[in-house]
Amino acid sequence: MTTEHLLWIGGAERTGSGELIPVENPATGEIIAHCHSASKEDVISAVELAHKTYKSGVWSHAPRHVRAGVLERAASLFETHLAALIDIEVAQTGRAIREMNAQVPSLVKWFRYYAALLRTEERSVLPTVGKLHNFLDRRPLGVVVQITPFNHPLLIAVKKLAPALAAGNSVLLKPSELTPITSLMLGKIMKEAGLPDGVLSVLPGYGATTGKALVDHPLVKKVDVTGGTAAGRAIGEIVGRNLAKYTAELGGKAPLVVFEDADLDAAVNGIAFGAFIASGQTCVAATRIIVHESIYDKVLQRLTTRAASIERRMGSPKNPECMMGPLISERQLKNVEELVDEACLYHERIVQAGGNRLGGQSELDGTDFSKGYYFPPTILAYNKPTDRSILNARIWREEAFGPVVVVVGFSTEEEAIELANDSEFGLGAAIWTRDLAQAFRVSEQIDAGIVWVNTHHRNDPSSPWGGAKSSSGVGSENGIDAYHAYTTTKSTIINYASAEEMAAEDWFKEGAGNVRYG
Repeated sequence: MTTEHLLWIGGAERTGSGELIPVENPATGEIIAHCHSASKEDVISAVELAHKTYKSGVWSHAPRHVRAGVLERAASLFETHLAALIDIEVAQTGRAIREMNAQVPSLVKWFRYYAALLRTEERSVLPTVGKLHNFLDRRPLGVVVQITPFNHPLLIAVKKLAPALAAGNSVLLKPSELTPITSLMLGKIMKEAGLPDGVLSVLPGYGATTGKALVDHPLVKKVDVTGGTAAGRAIGEIVGRNLAKYTAELGGKAPLVVFEDADLDAAVNGIAFGAFIASGQTCVAATRIIVHESIYDKVLQRLTTRAASIERRMGSPKNPECMMGPLISERQLKNVEELVDEACLYHERIVQAGGNRLGGQSELDGTDFSKGYYFPPTILAYNKPTDRSILNARIWREEAFGPVVVVVGFSTEEEAIELANDSEFGLGAAIWTRDLAQAFRVSEQIDAGIVWVNTHHRNDPSSPWGGAKSSSGVGSENGIDAYHAYTTTKSTIINYASAEEMAAEDWFKEGAGNVRYG
């Protein structure tokens, strides 16, 4: 029996007038829930309510310590609901429970970070000329829209909500139609934490209807989206027409460079984590593995062994021993299959591991792979490190969003940098080396918004997260910059001169004399 979930508007569940959305468990193919979707009329009503709430000042003008207190209570309540949130996150995403047990509890850091920022942030007083006191303040923008993807439903929702709410905005959150349930649960948690009704609404729906209606509304002052590059550009066109602010975290094709002096076991562990966590469905997945020729064979052999070990332990995402779950949907599975098949068609003998959809039963727990969208860790590489013809394949350039890596060799540092930058994307990148000077030198030359050295996919609320090339987005998440992006700067200039001094500044007084300007 499936459950039914309503919209979350004005601090209460409300029936949506859009089409009913089936929510599928990608591990079994079963429909686990149905979710109401927001029609254009629902969106208009929700935006108007959010704007009215913003104008009321109940949140936008609330003292900073009051907003901080709500975020702190949200963090505590989030912890009390962890078990339920993790179970639903596993069911709707297919992510292994061992991943969710590690990721979901960490999200309270974002609420607490921005609560602390509210309590400690200092404001500037500018050195103006004369008897003037010029101070800056930051004011909320108003109504903001956040659009989140399927791969990290809770993580990305919290990353966006915490700074937006800290700044005093009213937020309309549209989760992916594939994974909407935990975002709806988050709405209830925020109400329990003391967030006033109307400040946060959660509107599930499809991009072409709900999403378009949200980003097109003239009362929306900012749109913050995480998704694919094509969708990000389409949304950006609409936002630009309305002259609203825009943040977009989009596609990635992260390079991971392994230099000859790297700790090979640590590097292979890093590759496996960067490439296969979340079944490769992350924007910073390590998908282009660039290895020095002198260690190419060793890295490839150890990585192939690691991929086989992970595949052997694939099974039900609910099993704590499961290492990797399925892809999110049949559509995503077919996209990965198409890119791998195209590479194999034109480049023979490149599959070192994986390469085909899983069928049959799991060695781990007997899970029937044919019912879900399981694809194994896949390694595409030639046996010779000097053979780079695979660079012509689509899989080298296009974001697969699956557990697939391409391995190529290099001989010089300059060549490694050139290969790393051979992409329209520039979100994440990684370097593995014991040479500190080389780490600094190479990291400076890689065109990516985030560069990790001897690690991968590290994420902290204080650390900016955004792309260095347009195909990977605009602006960044996390840190003070994300908070500032949800505000507008207000400059106030107070003249504290005496009445006599002010009288001397009469611009249009009779007679000649010096006057000021500015």
